[in-house]
Amino acid sequence: MLSGKRLLVSGVATSDSIAAVVVERALRAGAEVLVAAYPRDVPAAQEVLSALAAPPAVVALDATSEGDLSALEEDLRRRWGRLDGALHAIAFAPRAALASVMDTPAGDVEMAMRTSVWTYAAFGRLLRRLAPPSGASLVGLDFDSARAWPVYNWMGPCKAALRSLNGYLARDLGATGVRANLVAAGPLRTRAASGIPDFEVLVDRWNRQAPLAWDPTDASSVADAICFLLSDLARAITGEVLHVDGGAHAMATCLEVPPVEMQATS
Repeated sequence: MLSGKRLLVSGVATSDSIAAVVVERALRAGAEVLVAAYPRDVPAAQEVLSALAAPPAVVALDATSEGDLSALEEDLRRRWGRLDGALHAIAFAPRAALASVMDTPAGDVEMAMRTSVWTYAAFGRLLRRLAPPSGASLVGLDFDSARAWPVYNWMGPCKAALRSLNGYLARDLGATGVRANLVAAGPLRTRAASGIPDFEVLVDRWNRQAPLAWDPTDASSVADAICFLLSDLARAITGEVLHVDGGAHAMATCLEVPPVEMQATS
């Protein structure tokens, strides 16, 4: 499905990272992959990927740094001369931003937005400059931002901004043949999730609400959807949010209330 594709994948830090599973699936589907990891995560990413038959190269990237982004662009030009797709799996909020929306310092909110939202546009700019004439695909990771969750706090507005930005990127990148789509995953026990206070509240909600069984330890269904969006099979899809969450997003919250007993009528 991805034969001949040259892909950039960010966000590999541990073996349970969604991005780590995407790398394994993309390689199996025939892609060439370059992994970009936060500088301090490079050794960990290399160790995780060493289990693969042909581990891809790992480069250091602080995606909030204009200098690092420029260096990555030059690396890609020398290495491949083009870029067919990229996975943006970057999100961060300081602990104070996860604990409260009322008492978070402005600097912490700015850091969360720059890391989790602005960097998605930076990846879009990278693809605009490096995409081949046949086009390219940008994929980001989303989470339900339509409701105020009890534990997500400032990451909720960050994801709402990301979803809005995705539409604008689809608009502005379309003329160059670059697609922009998001995958909204259900809760997965990744390193990022470990930083969310009371994360198990989300898992419990999914266990009760999703019509399909949801396994918070298995990222393979999300990775497969990402690979689909990176492939030419999704060549006419842009500005989309693909939910891979067991169907929980489509269920009304009234499912949590015991059903009313129906009375027979004559």
